[in-house]
Amino acid sequence: MSLADDETISQLIALAKREDLGAGDLTSGLLPRAGAVADFRFLARQRGVFAGCEIAPRVLHAYDPSILIEWSAAGTDGARIESPPTELAMIRGPLGAVLSAERVMLNFLQRLCGVATLAQAFVDAVSGTGAKILDTRKTTPGWRTLEKYAVRCGGGRNHRAGLFDAVLIKDNHLIGIETYRLAGAVFEMLNALSASGARPAFIEVEATDVAQVEELLKVVGIDTILLDNFSIEAMREAVRLRDDVGLRGKVSLEASGGVTLRTVRAIAETGVERISVGALTHSATAIDLSLERI
Repeated sequence: MSLADDETISQLIALAKREDLGAGDLTSGLLPRAGAVADFRFLARQRGVFAGCEIAPRVLHAYDPSILIEWSAAGTDGARIESPPTELAMIRGPLGAVLSAERVMLNFLQRLCGVATLAQAFVDAVSGTGAKILDTRKTTPGWRTLEKYAVRCGGGRNHRAGLFDAVLIKDNHLIGIETYRLAGAVFEMLNALSASGARPAFIEVEATDVAQVEELLKVVGIDTILLDNFSIEAMREAVRLRDDVGLRGKVSLEASGGVTLRTVRAIAETGVERISVGALTHSATAIDLSLERI
């Protein structure tokens, strides 16, 4: 399903419009020719990665369907903004409607560009290692579809969309199970999953130490083992254990926990295939965008 078909985005735009516009724009309503057509330049005033060409028209059309937006090459999802100020698009429409929509549109796109920019920084940091950067469920409530879209614009990959589409058995699911019983306990869970008829996109199980990794490698049906807060040395040992039993290419290893731009390269060089980074969505800084009337 494309973003254009996602009803949750329509609801989010409607909510943003309602909280800002209320009963009407008191300031724009004072303009003598608020219905006259006006032109605007949509600019990026900061280096970064653009995301939002599917969203901006939806926001603008929520205010007036006659508003037109014509994108430049820089206004392409995933395009790098290298030399600000950079023109992203030209916008034409009724003056009052565009001014009313301005802040809400910028709020959406500044956030999305910030997420895309941070995602690209992490992707660049692991270039050449073979490791992929993934997001997490640490998203702004109601914004998950949009923030995961922005991660893709920045070159990152999406992890599960929610609790409904994949299995991720974490430490809290396994409390009280000793390491020597771990393989059997997970095997029983996977049998129950099979009996339920569910068809998850993937099955992942968290390990808290190398001994647990060794046990999980005995379980058929696991796609990925999550190495949560492992040291660099422990990650290398987990990779070695997996490779020694011939499961490279069959079971992937994912690092998570406190990953930063300073540490991500060393993590990637251990040989893990996946690195999940909650900061992509919970710590991204908005990019400076503006709308200027011509």
